[in-house]
Amino acid sequence: MSARVEICGINTSALPKISHKESIELLDRIHAGDESAREEFLMANMRLVLSIVQRFGGKKESVDDIFQVGFIGLIKAMENFDTSLNLRFSTYAVPMIIGEIRRFLRDSSALRVSRSIRDTAYKVLQTRQQLESQSNTEASLEDISRAMNIPLSEVVYAMDAIADPMSLFDPVYHDGNETVMIMDQISDVKNSDEKWITGVSISEAMSMLSPRERRILMMRFYEGKTQIEVSKEIGISQAQVSRLEKNAISSLKKNMD
Repeated sequence: MSARVEICGINTSALPKISHKESIELLDRIHAGDESAREEFLMANMRLVLSIVQRFGGKKESVDDIFQVGFIGLIKAMENFDTSLNLRFSTYAVPMIIGEIRRFLRDSSALRVSRSIRDTAYKVLQTRQQLESQSNTEASLEDISRAMNIPLSEVVYAMDAIADPMSLFDPVYHDGNETVMIMDQISDVKNSDEKWITGVSISEAMSMLSPRERRILMMRFYEGKTQIEVSKEIGISQAQVSRLEKNAISSLKKNMD
């Protein structure tokens, strides 16, 4: 027997549950215009909205208002979900529901972000949605910058200004055996396991160099200084800097291998 838990006045134990297969069948009927399937699907996925609303429980805005906004996100996800994709509905719907709630909270937030920056951020979101709908792939910030014909730094600054900090390990949905975390919604090509391991290898290989060799490599390749600048700062000739640099690079390669 499910425990009675009330959120926004709704008894969650009374909400129906449906399987992934049943969700797809209902969505196909919804997209064909079946209104009864629409009501059944929304009721069955109300628990998803409620679980996300709990994350924003500390906000001063009414929890009921946040729930209504999140429900709008659920409807949008339902109407736009492609059943031909090998994807669970919750994985697709969670970021859309969170997005609706965060937009609502930004608009009513006491933290004042200038109107121009906020307008730029909304245009960035619109442009990203347009690009992704055209290509069916994730739009990068560089793509958005080119499409809007504005500097990349403005895109980044505008998005940072309206974003709330979150942990990648924050669970945004949990129901039985299924848990969706923020990191599940993110594809990170830059920080792949392979590149992370490579970074660790470089760090270990650097630790095996002499202090002078490490200093020279840091000045040359992290600070971008020339060999002449390094020689003046350390107090040795450029020829010595060149020789120590070559030896250090050779040692790095050997230690990493």
